[in-house]
Amino acid sequence: MATGTAVATTETETDAAAEPVVAPKRGLDRRKLIILGAPLLVAGIGAGLWFTGILPRLLGLAHDAPKAADAKSTAPVFIDLPEMVANLNSDPHRPSYVKMIARLELSSPVDVALVTQAMPRLQDLFQTYLREMHADELSGAAGTYRLREELIARASIAAAPARVKDVLFTELLIQ
Repeated sequence: MATGTAVATTETETDAAAEPVVAPKRGLDRRKLIILGAPLLVAGIGAGLWFTGILPRLLGLAHDAPKAADAKSTAPVFIDLPEMVANLNSDPHRPSYVKMIARLELSSPVDVALVTQAMPRLQDLFQTYLREMHADELSGAAGTYRLREELIARASIAAAPARVKDVLFTELLIQ
């Protein structure tokens, strides 16, 4: 009888090996969905937190509000330029002149001493630039804007360590 049982178990083992094992497809699809969907879900949540500003605040990347002491130190400082009169580059038979009174806006009170020392250089640069301009280049808001931008660039060069933020025209007459 011992031999009969051994034969019976071998027959069942061969029957089981002969039948193909079919894995359910639903389990495989769920695994793929979890493997692909989980990182996308985490990335979506992270992007949402980043763009709403929550994640930068949690990571310490948020900008702090300026303090009252910083606001006082960033108050603009103005320095007056002397009145400048220059003849424009125009027809020699009909000369044109420009009269300009302006102020420089500086970034800090420390820069006042530097700009005061560089005032002769500033006047020279401004005068030579004004003498090369034509009257039609100064007409209109666009001409005034271009003049302002050029004077800011020249003032920044002349008063090199000082930072000139703006040139404000008090009077600009073209004859």
